[in-house]
Amino acid sequence: MKYRFILTCLLSAAGLFVCNAQTYSILIKGGTVIDPKNNINQVMDIGIFQGKIKKVAKDIDPKEARQVVDAKGMYVTPGLIDIHGHVFFGTQVNHYLSNGFIALPPDGFTFRVGVTTIVDAGGAGWSSFEEFKNNIILNSKTRVLSFMNIVGQGMRGGNWEQDTSDMDPNLAAAVALRNKNDVVGFKVAHFVGQDWKPVDNAVKAGKLANMPVMVDFGGSTPPLPLEDLFMKHLRPGDIFTHAYTLLEGNVRETIVDEETKKVKPFAIEARKKGIVFDVGYGGASFNYSQAIPAVKAGFYPNTISTDLHTGSMNGSMKDMLSIMSKFYVMGMDLPAVIKASTWTPAQVIHRENLGHLSEDAIADVAIFSMRKGNFGFYDKTGYKMEGKEKLECELTVMGGKIVYDLNGITKPIYLK
Repeated sequence: MKYRFILTCLLSAAGLFVCNAQTYSILIKGGTVIDPKNNINQVMDIGIFQGKIKKVAKDIDPKEARQVVDAKGMYVTPGLIDIHGHVFFGTQVNHYLSNGFIALPPDGFTFRVGVTTIVDAGGAGWSSFEEFKNNIILNSKTRVLSFMNIVGQGMRGGNWEQDTSDMDPNLAAAVALRNKNDVVGFKVAHFVGQDWKPVDNAVKAGKLANMPVMVDFGGSTPPLPLEDLFMKHLRPGDIFTHAYTLLEGNVRETIVDEETKKVKPFAIEARKKGIVFDVGYGGASFNYSQAIPAVKAGFYPNTISTDLHTGSMNGSMKDMLSIMSKFYVMGMDLPAVIKASTWTPAQVIHRENLGHLSEDAIADVAIFSMRKGNFGFYDKTGYKMEGKEKLECELTVMGGKIVYDLNGITKPIYLK
């Protein structure tokens, strides 16, 4: 293999130049690497150069790197992928999660928890996508992608999201295909009524653009049957978000029978079909009464995500690591939690160049410590689980650059 070298020349006291050949810009040393795609779960070193993973090996000489990260006793994973957030932040009144105050600017809420890619889940529709792209996607260090809302104006709330005349699959698909580097699929959300048109139009757009659909199944009384949604309307690879929620009132069916505490048979069949079950925690979209029996039965989420916005971040949700820690405390092993936060979401959104630490892959890396102590993990009802461990982000690398270092574990911390 041919190596390119960075030549760092140091002026000696005698006035001579001494040159050391350096192979890596960053070396992550001594951490336990968990890379689900490549079935790695062991202490390894990772060398990074020119924005990519250059080498994963047992022992890489630190003298070959410009910066060395001491990850001993920590976990090294691919950068986390949050496939359900709300980052179409803006200053427009009556715009909810579409250029409004409730969404969040991504860079302040991603790197500090190991997230390098976040997908805005329906904030922008086909008529507002250009503004979202110009304002947020092109001005964020975080990799921002989009599930485009089937509603043209996006997630403005209220009557805007009930307007079926604004749900045009042809226009949505056309805008998505023009922006296929940024759009990963389509979103249905918050529709109230006995009408399948929002779901069906989103699926039509998905077929035209060859992209998946994410469904937040709104609400109606009586609720539309989930079995019909899964088996008659959605395709393999389409995503059911808010999978572990119990909403007040009889407005949305659950996947776990609240009386028997058993996962309903149609949910198991839907998983076999290829329906993706996403956490989408949010402010009101997670209940332990659903999650605990599901996890106990092995009905784990395919993907872990936040539904990040101002209404969720200060409630029981907190952030990506809080949710991951909850599922760990409920009984998912750590590699399964990491897989549901990295490689599986990369596959779901058809971005297989992300979510793993293969050599020549994009160098998105997260490093976590497992804090020990007495911690409380509660849901929106106040039900609380106690745990002795929780994940904390120590360092995040995005595209080969260190973008967050909690405790200065990089040497040198800054290059001069």
